[in-house]
Amino acid sequence: MPSYEELSRLLDPATTALLTVECQQGVVGRESALPELAEEARASGALANVARLVAAAHAAGVQVLHAVAERRPDGRGANRNAPLFQAVGKLPVRQVSGTSAVRIAPPIEVADEDFVVRRLHGLSPLAGTGVDALLRNTGCRTLVVTGVSANVAVPNAVFDAVNLGYTAVVPADAIAGLPSTYTPAMVRHTLALVATVTSAKEVLAVWRRPRRPAPA
Repeated sequence: MPSYEELSRLLDPATTALLTVECQQGVVGRESALPELAEEARASGALANVARLVAAAHAAGVQVLHAVAERRPDGRGANRNAPLFQAVGKLPVRQVSGTSAVRIAPPIEVADEDFVVRRLHGLSPLAGTGVDALLRNTGCRTLVVTGVSANVAVPNAVFDAVNLGYTAVVPADAIAGLPSTYTPAMVRHTLALVATVTSAKEVLAVWRRPRRPAPA
């Protein structure tokens, strides 16, 4: 784990953004299309930790973005070139634009100043979604990545952030995937090679501590 001083430098609210990945009702909510993933997100504490990080980010003035995966009712523009996409199209709960399935799931609260970025295609919350431009226009240099799943979308977000020149920070207890043993393995053997791995508690400690005023 990085030291408090290192995290403080990385997580300056003026140059940091918090990204929640697919923390929507149809994925991690009570009526999820993926009930095992939703249960893991709740049972592991990851969803609660995401909510705590979002609340702390709001209080500290950190920009928050919520990345939502959805489809048009007719499926137009959606990918069909991988088994995952084909399986998603057959699920009983579909992530259709405008439905409750694509609303941010409790206990996460969305503030007026948050960005909710919706994608109709692909696997990445960043590629082809406009998130990169939003981050650059808000002065972001560090991106804190949270949410689901550790199998696909979260590593996609981390890799894309690093490729675009951002420093990625991953609170390991604020992401979830299946099976439960996979997430720590992904963090240790893959994400730790490209991102700063920490915990929700450590990030909260930085954002909740009063900052010294800049020298005159």
